[in-house]
Amino acid sequence: MLTTSLPTPPAPLSVRGRWTVLAVCALSMFLVGVDTTIVNVGLPEIGRGLGAGTRGLEWVVDAYTVVMASLLIVSGALADRFGRRRVFRCGLVVFGLASLACALAPSLGVLVAARAVQGVGASMLSPVALAIVVNAMPDPRERARAIGVWASVFGLSMAAGPVTGGALIAAFGWRSVFWINAPVVVAALVLVAVFVPESRGGRARRLDLPGQVLLTAVLCLSVGLLIEGPRVGWTSPAALVGYALTAAGTAGFVLVELRRDEPLMDLGLFRRPSFATAVLGATAVFVALNTTLLLNTLYLQHTRGWTPLATGAATLPMALGATLCAPWSGSLVGRLGPRRPLVLAGGFIAAGGLCLVGLDRDTSVPLILFALLAIGIGFGFANAPLTNTAVSGLPPSRSGVAGAITSTARQVGAAVGIAVAGGLLADTLPAGLPAGLAAATRPGWLLVAACGLFLLVVARAAGPGPVAKTGG
Repeated sequence: MLTTSLPTPPAPLSVRGRWTVLAVCALSMFLVGVDTTIVNVGLPEIGRGLGAGTRGLEWVVDAYTVVMASLLIVSGALADRFGRRRVFRCGLVVFGLASLACALAPSLGVLVAARAVQGVGASMLSPVALAIVVNAMPDPRERARAIGVWASVFGLSMAAGPVTGGALIAAFGWRSVFWINAPVVVAALVLVAVFVPESRGGRARRLDLPGQVLLTAVLCLSVGLLIEGPRVGWTSPAALVGYALTAAGTAGFVLVELRRDEPLMDLGLFRRPSFATAVLGATAVFVALNTTLLLNTLYLQHTRGWTPLATGAATLPMALGATLCAPWSGSLVGRLGPRRPLVLAGGFIAAGGLCLVGLDRDTSVPLILFALLAIGIGFGFANAPLTNTAVSGLPPSRSGVAGAITSTARQVGAAVGIAVAGGLLADTLPAGLPAGLAAATRPGWLLVAACGLFLLVVARAAGPGPVAKTGG
């Protein structure tokens, strides 16, 4: 039974109106993607400015991604219930104010706390943007192309973050990577008010507070263990307590979700192989991307002595590959289905990781740039088929929640990638051994290659045909 009356459907948008909505949402999504990676290239400068070590710097990145990941699903549900445009605008305001707090942070603790608040605002943008786009594009093939463009902008923002960050830090210092958000937020608020229509899900859902608390606790504990494990010891009493709490929280979350009529995360969705593999694939892609970005940043600055600007410029091939291939991937998904783009994505990511498994302080720059280009191409090909596979076949009224689950998987992957990469290098950076740091990155490049190979498994599970109509 419906718990609220269905809203009056808005008048259909014109073609120009639909693609204007996409452009506005893409601008806002650019903020989320950039802030996931822009800080990476500035971590050494932030560490010097605030007197922070490697593990503290990992929290600067992961405080944002963990909080965002834990709140994405409830933000999607709130958007379906109270209005997607309304929640989207609230997210922009919170994100903008938190960005100003980051720029003014006097200490590492304040910066980490402000980054966590940034994550709260970002959680209201990512799934809601996708839901707005899906709602504005009723035709499945047009939607596939739109998601390709959306994924292209998101991919560009993720890959271009280090480039942008390097240029800003070189010119204005590390705080500028947060100041830059203010004018973009103001512009996005104006554009959303003018061009984006309000929409809601067809059915209001009650909030699942126990599920939300347990999900947040499990994600924070898991990432905290990955970051702090090398310091406290993987078999220390503190770590063992962390394992027990994580296991208990996970079991409690599953039990709570299975017993609720309207759970935070509909675990029944994971019985659909296409949905489950899309979520796992999204996690793997972002593990690979964020492992690459952090390993590359620390290697180039600490081992090769590059400046933040040069380090950011080195990621240009990655940004180029992601930008060019994401819309192409969306077109391929619309015409041929998700399997072929996923095979291309997996192959390129695996090739990029394998190129760097022998990394040392004298590895040729062309090889490094080629590896980053390959990973960027793979990233560009991956997002559209994964997003489409996750959303297709689900009721349009659940598009916010479906997009939120996939976005959660992405941010969990980002947090895990940062934690793993930081853990590999945490003991070599204080020792100041450039050759040792280069060797310490090698397991990370194997992980990147493994993530690419896993996408081949995802491709095999994905449907081979063109995009089907979304279920009602």
